[in-house]
Amino acid sequence: MHRPIHMLILASSSRTRQTLLRNAAIPFEAVPPRVDEESVRDSLMAEGHGPRNVADALAELKALRIARPGLVLGCDQTLSFDGDVIGKPETPKDAVAQLTRLSGGRHKLHSAAVICEDGKPVWRHIGDVTMIMRAASPAYLGDYVARNWDSIRHSAGSYTLEGEGARLFHQVQGDFFSVLGLPLLPLIDYLVTRGEVTA
Repeated sequence: MHRPIHMLILASSSRTRQTLLRNAAIPFEAVPPRVDEESVRDSLMAEGHGPRNVADALAELKALRIARPGLVLGCDQTLSFDGDVIGKPETPKDAVAQLTRLSGGRHKLHSAAVICEDGKPVWRHIGDVTMIMRAASPAYLGDYVARNWDSIRHSAGSYTLEGEGARLFHQVQGDFFSVLGLPLLPLIDYLVTRGEVTA
Protein backbone atom coordinates (compact mmCIF):
# COMPACT_ATOMS: atom_id res chain seq x y z
CA MET A 1 0.00 0.00 0.00
CA HIS A 2 1.44 3.36 -1.04
CA ARG A 3 1.79 6.31 1.24
CA PRO A 4 -0.58 9.20 0.49
CA ILE A 5 0.76 12.08 -1.56
CA HIS A 6 0.51 14.49 1.37
CA MET A 7 3.73 12.86 2.57
CA LEU A 8 5.67 14.37 -0.37
CA ILE A 9 8.53 16.47 0.97
CA LEU A 10 10.13 18.99 -1.37
CA ALA A 11 13.79 19.32 -0.40
CA SER A 12 14.03 22.88 -1.68
CA SER A 13 13.40 26.49 -0.74
CA SER A 14 12.73 27.40 -4.40
CA ARG A 15 9.57 29.44 -4.71
CA THR A 16 9.29 28.50 -8.38
CA ARG A 17 9.32 24.76 -7.67
CA GLN A 18 6.81 25.24 -4.87
CA THR A 19 4.54 27.20 -7.20
CA LEU A 20 4.73 24.49 -9.88
CA LEU A 21 3.67 21.79 -7.41
CA ARG A 22 0.97 23.98 -5.90
CA ASN A 23 -0.46 24.88 -9.31
CA ALA A 24 -0.56 21.19 -10.24
CA ALA A 25 -2.55 20.50 -7.03
CA ILE A 26 0.15 18.22 -5.62
CA PRO A 27 0.19 18.50 -1.81
CA PHE A 28 3.70 18.90 -0.38
CA GLU A 29 5.75 20.28 2.46
CA ALA A 30 8.90 22.27 1.65
CA VAL A 31 11.91 21.46 3.82
CA PRO A 32 15.15 23.10 2.62
CA PRO A 33 18.15 20.76 2.94
CA ARG A 34 21.47 21.82 4.41
CA VAL A 35 23.80 21.35 1.47
CA ASP A 36 26.80 23.46 0.46
CA GLU A 37 25.87 23.29 -3.22
CA GLU A 38 28.83 25.27 -4.51
CA SER A 39 31.36 23.15 -2.63
CA VAL A 40 29.77 19.86 -3.71
CA ARG A 41 29.46 21.06 -7.31
CA ASP A 42 33.11 22.13 -7.42
CA SER A 43 34.21 18.80 -5.95
CA LEU A 44 32.18 16.78 -8.46
CA MET A 45 33.48 18.83 -11.38
CA ALA A 46 37.06 18.39 -10.12
CA GLU A 47 36.46 14.64 -10.14
CA GLY A 48 35.54 14.84 -13.81
CA HIS A 49 31.75 14.67 -13.59
CA GLY A 50 29.86 16.49 -16.33
CA PRO A 51 27.13 19.07 -15.67
CA ARG A 52 24.33 16.54 -16.22
CA ASN A 53 25.73 14.13 -13.63
CA VAL A 54 26.42 16.99 -11.24
CA ALA A 55 22.75 18.03 -11.31
CA ASP A 56 21.67 14.42 -10.73
CA ALA A 57 24.08 13.90 -7.84
CA LEU A 58 23.08 17.14 -6.13
CA ALA A 59 19.37 16.40 -6.51
CA GLU A 60 19.90 13.00 -4.87
CA LEU A 61 22.04 14.47 -2.09
CA LYS A 62 19.38 17.06 -1.26
CA ALA A 63 16.68 14.39 -1.06
CA LEU A 64 18.84 12.15 1.14
CA ARG A 65 19.60 15.01 3.54
CA ILE A 66 15.94 15.23 4.56
CA ALA A 67 15.38 12.40 7.06
CA ARG A 68 11.61 12.21 6.85
CA PRO A 69 9.25 9.28 6.20
CA GLY A 70 7.52 9.14 2.84
CA LEU A 71 8.64 10.52 -0.49
CA VAL A 72 11.35 13.19 -0.56
CA LEU A 73 11.90 15.10 -3.80
CA GLY A 74 15.31 16.65 -4.43
CA CYS A 75 16.01 18.91 -7.41
CA ASP A 76 19.00 20.63 -8.95
CA GLN A 77 19.77 22.46 -12.17
CA THR A 78 23.05 23.14 -13.93
CA LEU A 79 23.81 25.38 -16.89
CA SER A 80 26.54 24.30 -19.30
CA PHE A 81 28.10 26.60 -21.87
CA ASP A 82 31.23 26.14 -23.93
CA GLY A 83 32.48 23.38 -21.64
CA ASP A 84 31.90 25.33 -18.42
CA VAL A 85 29.25 25.14 -15.73
CA ILE A 86 27.78 28.56 -14.98
CA GLY A 87 26.30 29.02 -11.53
CA LYS A 88 24.30 31.68 -9.75
CA PRO A 89 25.62 35.25 -9.86
CA GLU A 90 27.03 36.70 -6.67
CA THR A 91 26.54 40.35 -7.63
CA PRO A 92 24.68 42.34 -10.30
CA LYS A 93 28.06 42.85 -12.00
CA ASP A 94 28.48 39.05 -12.17
CA ALA A 95 24.98 38.75 -13.64
CA VAL A 96 25.76 41.22 -16.42
CA ALA A 97 29.00 39.36 -17.17
CA GLN A 98 27.18 36.02 -17.34
CA LEU A 99 24.48 37.34 -19.65
CA THR A 100 27.05 39.09 -21.84
CA ARG A 101 28.91 35.81 -22.24
CA LEU A 102 25.74 33.83 -23.02
CA SER A 103 24.18 36.46 -25.31
CA GLY A 104 23.82 35.45 -28.95
CA GLY A 105 24.77 31.83 -28.30
CA ARG A 106 23.23 28.60 -27.11
CA HIS A 107 23.61 26.80 -23.82
CA LYS A 108 22.05 23.82 -22.10
CA LEU A 109 20.07 23.50 -18.89
CA HIS A 110 20.07 20.17 -17.07
CA SER A 111 17.22 19.87 -14.55
CA ALA A 112 17.44 16.81 -12.32
CA ALA A 113 14.82 15.45 -9.95
CA VAL A 114 15.27 12.49 -7.62
CA ILE A 115 12.72 10.95 -5.27
CA CYS A 116 13.99 9.04 -2.26
CA GLU A 117 11.90 6.78 -0.06
CA ASP A 118 13.18 5.38 3.23
CA GLY A 119 16.62 6.78 2.46
CA LYS A 120 16.95 5.22 -1.01
CA PRO A 121 16.44 6.67 -4.49
CA VAL A 122 13.34 5.20 -6.13
CA TRP A 123 12.95 7.53 -9.13
CA ARG A 124 15.05 10.01 -11.07
CA HIS A 125 14.75 12.10 -14.21
CA ILE A 126 16.95 14.66 -15.94
CA GLY A 127 15.40 17.13 -18.36
CA ASP A 128 17.83 18.60 -20.90
CA VAL A 129 16.88 21.83 -22.64
CA THR A 130 18.76 23.82 -25.29
CA MET A 131 18.44 27.58 -24.84
CA ILE A 132 19.14 29.83 -27.85
CA MET A 133 19.66 33.47 -26.89
CA ARG A 134 19.24 36.69 -28.84
CA ALA A 135 22.21 38.99 -29.21
CA ALA A 136 21.05 41.57 -26.69
CA SER A 137 22.67 44.99 -26.41
CA PRO A 138 24.94 45.75 -23.44
CA ALA A 139 22.60 48.58 -22.43
CA TYR A 140 19.59 46.27 -22.33
CA LEU A 141 21.46 43.61 -20.35
CA GLY A 142 22.50 46.18 -17.75
CA ASP A 143 18.96 47.50 -17.45
CA TYR A 144 17.54 43.97 -17.29
CA VAL A 145 19.77 43.05 -14.37
CA ALA A 146 19.01 46.31 -12.56
CA ARG A 147 15.25 45.76 -12.91
CA ASN A 148 15.26 42.05 -12.07
CA TRP A 149 18.15 41.44 -9.67
CA ASP A 150 15.95 40.20 -6.83
CA SER A 151 14.37 37.52 -9.02
CA ILE A 152 17.47 36.44 -10.97
CA ARG A 153 20.06 36.33 -8.20
CA HIS A 154 19.16 32.71 -7.39
CA SER A 155 19.14 31.57 -11.02
CA ALA A 156 22.01 29.97 -12.90
CA GLY A 157 22.78 32.14 -15.89
CA SER A 158 21.14 35.22 -14.34
CA TYR A 159 17.70 34.98 -15.94
CA THR A 160 14.21 33.65 -15.33
CA LEU A 161 12.30 32.58 -18.42
CA GLU A 162 8.91 33.07 -16.75
CA GLY A 163 9.57 36.78 -16.41
CA GLU A 164 11.20 39.48 -18.52
CA GLY A 165 13.98 37.01 -19.24
CA ALA A 166 11.83 35.59 -22.05
CA ARG A 167 12.94 38.62 -24.10
CA LEU A 168 16.51 37.32 -24.02
CA PHE A 169 15.67 34.21 -26.02
CA HIS A 170 15.12 33.39 -29.65
CA GLN A 171 14.18 29.74 -29.11
CA VAL A 172 13.84 27.11 -26.39
CA GLN A 173 14.24 23.47 -27.42
CA GLY A 174 12.80 21.27 -24.71
CA ASP A 175 10.41 21.14 -21.78
CA PHE A 176 9.36 24.48 -20.31
CA PHE A 177 8.96 23.07 -16.79
CA SER A 178 12.55 21.78 -16.89
CA VAL A 179 13.68 25.32 -17.67
CA LEU A 180 11.98 26.39 -14.44
CA GLY A 181 13.94 23.76 -12.51
CA LEU A 182 11.47 20.89 -12.15
CA PRO A 183 10.63 18.26 -14.80
CA LEU A 184 7.02 18.37 -13.69
CA LEU A 185 5.34 16.12 -16.27
CA PRO A 186 7.65 13.10 -15.72
CA LEU A 187 7.20 13.63 -11.96
CA ILE A 188 3.41 13.56 -12.31
CA ASP A 189 3.68 10.43 -14.49
CA TYR A 190 5.59 8.70 -11.71
CA LEU A 191 3.16 9.76 -9.00
CA VAL A 192 0.19 8.63 -11.12
CA THR A 193 1.87 5.27 -11.79
CA ARG A 194 2.37 4.79 -8.05
CA GLY A 195 -1.26 5.64 -7.41
CA GLU A 196 -0.31 8.68 -5.36
CA VAL A 197 -2.31 11.07 -7.55
CA THR A 198 -5.11 10.55 -10.05
CA ALA A 199 -5.29 11.85 -13.57
